[in-house]
Amino acid sequence: MVSYGNPFDPEVMASPLISTRQLDRVLGLIARGRQEGARLVCGGSRADGDLAAGNFVVPTLFSDVSNDMSIAREEIFGPVLSVIPFGDEDEAVRIANDTEYGLAATVWASDVHRAMRVTKALRAGTVGINGYQLEPNSPFGGFRQSGIGREGGRAAVESYTELKTVLLPFTDEMM
Repeated sequence: MVSYGNPFDPEVMASPLISTRQLDRVLGLIARGRQEGARLVCGGSRADGDLAAGNFVVPTLFSDVSNDMSIAREEIFGPVLSVIPFGDEDEAVRIANDTEYGLAATVWASDVHRAMRVTKALRAGTVGINGYQLEPNSPFGGFRQSGIGREGGRAAVESYTELKTVLLPFTDEMM
């Protein structure tokens, strides 16, 4: 059972989308996924009951997805997951990198060496291994069309810094 509500409550698993416009966008992409031939495994609708009036989407899972489908190509920013089969590690990396975006990725592996190898090959701004969480003191931002620059951490502070070199010859007259 999915618990909806305040995203800062540790008992909550799903929170509302930011706006009705985003809700409509996510539901439209879910509908397009079905039209393009992906198989809806679960979810795919608004939440019901007390949450029906809010911007809640039931966590959604698609299978039988190919990398040319809209649900695989778009940054959905909603609770929608597409499962794309692959034959080997190289194919998985090719599929993951075949996008104009690159905000974040997650690698699931029991072998830490394999996880690091795949992580290095992925073109994404943040990569989680066997999970994903944002750290406020770490730089965050994407590659390609997923943002410019970084937020958070030293990299973000440096983007607002202007360096100046001052050359001062030290002579006796200055003393």
